[in-house]
Amino acid sequence: MTVELVGLHWVYLTFTLLILGFMIAKRDTTLICVLGIFTLAIIATNSLHASVMVIFNSFIYAIVELLGTILIISIIVGMSSILKKTGISQMMISPFTRFIKSPALAYWIIGLLMMVISWFFWPSPAVALVGAVMLPVALDVGLPAIGVAMAMNLFGHGIALSGDFIIQGAPKLTGDAAGIPVAEVISASIPLVIVMGLVTTVTAFIFLMKDLKSGKLKAEKLEDINVVEKEEQVVLQERTKRIYSILIPILFLIDVMVMLVAKLQGGDATALIGGTAVVILILVSISAYRNKALEQITSHIVEGLKFGFQIFGPIIPIAAFFYLGGEGFTSVIGDYLPAGSQDIVNDLGLALANAVPVNETIASVTLTSVGAITGLDGSGFSGISLAGSVARLFSIAIGKGIATLTALGQLAAIWVGGGTLIPWAVIPAAAICKVNPFELTSRNFIPVVIGLVVTTIVSIFLI
Repeated sequence: MTVELVGLHWVYLTFTLLILGFMIAKRDTTLICVLGIFTLAIIATNSLHASVMVIFNSFIYAIVELLGTILIISIIVGMSSILKKTGISQMMISPFTRFIKSPALAYWIIGLLMMVISWFFWPSPAVALVGAVMLPVALDVGLPAIGVAMAMNLFGHGIALSGDFIIQGAPKLTGDAAGIPVAEVISASIPLVIVMGLVTTVTAFIFLMKDLKSGKLKAEKLEDINVVEKEEQVVLQERTKRIYSILIPILFLIDVMVMLVAKLQGGDATALIGGTAVVILILVSISAYRNKALEQITSHIVEGLKFGFQIFGPIIPIAAFFYLGGEGFTSVIGDYLPAGSQDIVNDLGLALANAVPVNETIASVTLTSVGAITGLDGSGFSGISLAGSVARLFSIAIGKGIATLTALGQLAAIWVGGGTLIPWAVIPAAAICKVNPFELTSRNFIPVVIGLVVTTIVSIFLI
């Protein structure tokens, strides 16, 4: 049932375009989001004090919706911290170094290892872990530091983060904004992530090997690069480290098996991974710190929470605004939508279908563009709520394809902003490998753009 567009709809659409415009201009959108929330509230309630309250309540609503995602990432980072300090993480991946015999093998092994570790530990902690152990080995066989940084970026911040199949933070955000379950986003993203990953990494590899062969790129010597700053290490017996280096991967593999057998998805899958990470953090802390373990367990959890809220702090106002386009409007503001309206985004989608000839091609190109633009802030996550809302709008207009469009917008946003094309987003990998972040994004640019074009074309046929 359609409903005539009223002031609420036009305000929501106007502020959505404003947010997009500010992202293109690489400006922060928090103020715009707050103004959008306040304007929607004042039009709906016609009350100044109630509208001011809505600003705060919308933040609470967004935090509650995102809390599981924030917490799982915080716990994973906290666990990664203790594993790194004890040397367990280095021991976990050191066996793979014996297989690296050439620049080509270095590129693919580092990339695939980074991808797998990023699925379970998230890319940010994985960069330091993989870089510290693998960079010296890669340099020794002739792969330049820029090649190592590219492999970590493309496989970790690109493939692993854009799909986020294990931790499921990204599909949770986009799925909520699109109004569909996390499982649908993940299922639809699998073919897109495979296509994007293959096209991008293979293209980057071809360019890299070509420049190595021509002499345009040359491998540095190990002594020319300070691999990574030394951190305070916690003494742990070699035997204990070896036991944990075997036990931890086994525990996470058991989690994956349990997910498949018990068909756990979304919040349940996240809870299983998160609970396992907490148990590992506690066990390792007790082994490493002994009588000081109680305080250190808390310390590592707090360290993880600091990271989690630092990452999601800018996302909360944006998510708060876009949640008002769906079920969040009634929950936060109240029952002020006109009769016959489902929610703002649904109404706009129906209006779009009646006003503009929308098809699969236009929808796919638009979602890739919106995703890429929202990624320009260098976060990757801050704009995927917008991508989810736009995907929902276009799917209503064409009558299908919501999951594919949502996954496409998520993929584009994270590949661009999550750590492959924006200079300030690639700093972790660039710092570990001691390469210029602008050179790294320049190297990534053509492979990622080619990948986005091919993936967009594929998505047209999947809708």
